Amino acid sequence: MSRYLIVTHQTARSPELQQKISELIAKDAAAEFSILMPEQERTDSWEGGDTLDVAQQRLELAQEELQKNTGASVVRTAVGSSDPLKAIEQELVGHKDYSTILICTLPRGASRWLKRDLIGNAQKKFGLPVIHVVAEGASR
Repeated sequence: MSRYLIVTHQTARSPELQQKISELIAKDAAAEFSILMPEQERTDSWEGGDTLDVAQQRLELAQEELQKNTGASVVRTAVGSSDPLKAIEQELVGHKDYSTILICTLPRGASRWLKRDLIGNAQKKFGLPVIHVVAEGASR
């Protein structure tokens, strides 16, 4: 059985992420998933209310949709630091049983995470396989 750490925020409910999870379940029906949602960074133009509340609401909707649309066994959800690399590190310190990290981002150019090379940095820092899923747009 594989255990996947899904790291996502704006793309949490994207069809691309759901497709990838369906593919992983097809290969391993006993796969388990945890969803880690870093808080959104506050910017000068931030108008979205409390970042923790926004992340928690997105997380709950993402969990419901993944379970409903893919049959995924979501065993854990968490909101993490707005720095996604730090959020992953904190999650891995507390939960050492992950076999793979799955990071879902917006496309190059729109993704702050890709501008910071989150994929490459996660591969170097954590020594786990990293699957990168690109969602064409932000989730509803």
